Amino acid sequence: MSGGAVDRLPGGKEAELHAMLDAAYPVVPPDLAARAMARGSRRLRRRRLARTALLLLLLAAVVAAAVWAIAVWPSPPPLNVPPPPGGW
Repeated sequence: MSGGAVDRLPGGKEAELHAMLDAAYPVVPPDLAARAMARGSRRLRRRRLARTALLLLLLAAVVAAAVWAIAVWPSPPPLNVPPPPGGW
């Protein structure tokens, strides 16, 4: 088992793979974690704000639909009302 799957790479990819693995690791900026955390916090705030806005919009739509339905609903005829004077 010398090399395993690396020996079977077609088209000279083995040398390219070894070159990538042997290369030095890139330098990571020292403030990368802090920047990532700040970016994640901003994303979460924006997502929470968007969710709250959509929920408020949905609530406003439900209230508007309920008010509209109450406004257009026909009122029941009054009960126990004598006929108008003079007949029908």
